[in-house]
Amino acid sequence: MAIYHLHAKVISRATGRSAVAAAAYRAASRLHDVRLDRDHDFSNKSGVVHSEILLPDGAPERFLDRATLWNEVEAIEKRKDAQLAREVEFSIPREMTQAQGIALARDFVREQFVERGMVADLNVHWDIGEDGQAKPHAHVMLSTRSVDENGFGAKERSWNDKELLLTWRGRWASLANERLAELDLDVRIDHRSFVAQGIDLEPQNKIGPAGMRREERGEDAERVADHLEIARRNGERLLAEPHVALEALTRQQSTFTRQDLARFVDRHTADAEQFSAVMVRVEACPELVALGKDGHGRERFSTRAMIGVEQRLEEASFAMGQSQGHAVPLAVRRAAMARDGLGDEQALAVGEVTKSRDLSVVVGYAGTGKSTMLGVARAAWEEAGYRVRGAALSGIAAEGLESGSGIESRTLASLERAWERGFDRLERGDVLVVDEAGMVGSRQMERVLSAAR
Repeated sequence: MAIYHLHAKVISRATGRSAVAAAAYRAASRLHDVRLDRDHDFSNKSGVVHSEILLPDGAPERFLDRATLWNEVEAIEKRKDAQLAREVEFSIPREMTQAQGIALARDFVREQFVERGMVADLNVHWDIGEDGQAKPHAHVMLSTRSVDENGFGAKERSWNDKELLLTWRGRWASLANERLAELDLDVRIDHRSFVAQGIDLEPQNKIGPAGMRREERGEDAERVADHLEIARRNGERLLAEPHVALEALTRQQSTFTRQDLARFVDRHTADAEQFSAVMVRVEACPELVALGKDGHGRERFSTRAMIGVEQRLEEASFAMGQSQGHAVPLAVRRAAMARDGLGDEQALAVGEVTKSRDLSVVVGYAGTGKSTMLGVARAAWEEAGYRVRGAALSGIAAEGLESGSGIESRTLASLERAWERGFDRLERGDVLVVDEAGMVGSRQMERVLSAAR
């Protein structure tokens, strides 16, 4: 199963760090450090499958050379406690191929860092763990100063804003989920806390291989001990209530394999004995349902609750698709379909969504003009007397829907919160447009469709 991880930290001279050394390690290369007059050689490091520097508009082309870039950073920073660079590390869903993961990482880095004016040194690592499974992740080293054709300028303090980090965390989840949906992969990641997701487990400290090595040397022992104690408490919780593990798994995917289950239990138990005991309890849980083998010959499972959710989702979808409502007068439909600027497929889509039917689905690749089409459909619906409302999973998607189509939009979460308080409920004369619906989890989509029905 895909795991969410995005962590940002500062590479500082105060802790004895060198930007050149850090860049050499992440790129598995050999770089000469002018300030220290020494080479940093990590060319024997394995697992680096992609390495490149991405420049914002106006940056000098010499920064495409890694040694030049980071030696200039070292030269311009005079303080002994200087912040040399920021690093953002994030996990790539292992369900993707290397080419798909690299493309996703590049798109995220361009959108969130380079377009803000940062120089980004991107390295994608495709390590293989002890369990034989890929552990793909990306390291991005980022400049902390503005840049123009002459080189680096002043420090950009706004890039230190905590709200910006929260934006990055949310956007990585939404962009990765968009790509997973496009690839028809039944898995999602979630940047929210366990509490926000409704998962009744304690969050654990991240202790990677480097942390375990420090613990073996007697360093960070308290942090590792705390991590294991939380894992033990989580394991005890899973022993007492094994259905919690199944609920957590189906928050990310409708079905899962035994290997997915084992990975989850391993992360939330303290040792082999507790792991084995929890696996026995979870696999004997009445909530677990075996579905048979998938196309790769792997046994897949789900839960009674998830099957119930998807049955209700199917029933609501079928009933609304067969129900003839929200008709737009024929003359209005024909005028909308004939609107100047619409392509043939856009015109057909306008005609379909404005038919007498209570549920319509539009599928289209990015850049095919869905927003333009929806803007024309909005005008037709409003001319027919309907109130058009928009919703999407993320705030960015809701803003995009509103700016592209003119449909006043908000997040699905805020819409559901309003419904719970008795406000903004759907009415008979409403048309609700849900953008990027393929990214919405089954539970939430079932709630929304049932409310609409």
